[in-house]
Amino acid sequence: MSQHSYQFGIEEEYFLADAETRGTPDRSLAAFHEAAGAALPEIGRELLESQVEACTPPSEGFAEARDILVHHRATLARIGAKHGVLVFAAGTHPVAAWSRQAVTQGERYTGILADVGLAGRRSLICGMHVHVEVPDPDSRVDLMNRLLPFQPILLALSASSPFWQGKPTGLAAYRLSAFGELPRTGLPNLFADRAAYERYVRIMTRAGSIADASFLWWSLRPSIKFPTLELRIADSCTRVDDAVTIAALYRCLVRCAVRRPELNAGLDGVSRALAQENLWRAQHGGTKAELIDEASETAIPFAEALDGLLTLIREDAEALDCLSDVEAARYIVRDGTSADGQIAAFEAAGGEAGASSVAAVVDWLARTTRGEAVSG
Repeated sequence: MSQHSYQFGIEEEYFLADAETRGTPDRSLAAFHEAAGAALPEIGRELLESQVEACTPPSEGFAEARDILVHHRATLARIGAKHGVLVFAAGTHPVAAWSRQAVTQGERYTGILADVGLAGRRSLICGMHVHVEVPDPDSRVDLMNRLLPFQPILLALSASSPFWQGKPTGLAAYRLSAFGELPRTGLPNLFADRAAYERYVRIMTRAGSIADASFLWWSLRPSIKFPTLELRIADSCTRVDDAVTIAALYRCLVRCAVRRPELNAGLDGVSRALAQENLWRAQHGGTKAELIDEASETAIPFAEALDGLLTLIREDAEALDCLSDVEAARYIVRDGTSADGQIAAFEAAGGEAGASSVAAVVDWLARTTRGEAVSG
């Protein structure tokens, strides 16, 4: 285990906005997508035409991954400028109306819409996914169970979805609420072992509920393409440094859980219910939330919960040479999340749920995504 590299990859989803209206473009985006695909072979499509995805290759170093993410963002911004499009990373689009969205053509996407109907068209959300290679792929279901309590911390740090349909939501991370309209989302269930998980997938597949396990859209799941455990809880991170920090925290957590098989062993329904409550607290308050600590049976400040996490994974961060990356989580708490920055931009523009105030949020997001703005 100690020699395993815990390779990782990061998938980021971005929104596309009309540079004039700040809403999603009401014209074809085929030319933008064609140019983006030619410039960046690692670019992919998402359910809606107003979205685009970029993936890093398997990596062992966060400096390399950060450089790739910066390159993705700069390239997409440059191509967007030529097509009258702003590109930004956030969990929800502050302005866009879901009813006006065009769906990406393709068998998978049309199949999803046939399955979930209107809920799919309303899924105007973007997330960040992190794959981490697991030394023993057979242990991924056990790790999925044991890493469940840490997901609220990772969500809070990534919070970037305080607006929906042109209005403030009162939440730091509304994306999960919108995503929750779809089936098989949210926290995964607790499975006794790999055999139980595979039985569930087999029954769901044979019953025609899913085509394969990639249609389990949980916040944490074993990948069917790679020998990885995929984190899916995070909002798309507006600041590239936040994306790197959350990926580093998750990678260290995977290593820690492998190194310490007793960690969170034997979680039960109470543990999952408390994780669900903490997830709501993180959605609502971001890094200002208090999280329930199961051991002490009390609610503690987010900063205290983060301190405990950083202490837990320090050995792993040192072994994976990413101590400074995980410690940067303290800066997110100190300086504010993307959600905090968006709200500050909204209030600076007048704080009214009208076109100009919310357009200022989109401008802030576009600048910050390409690295031209400091936090809120």
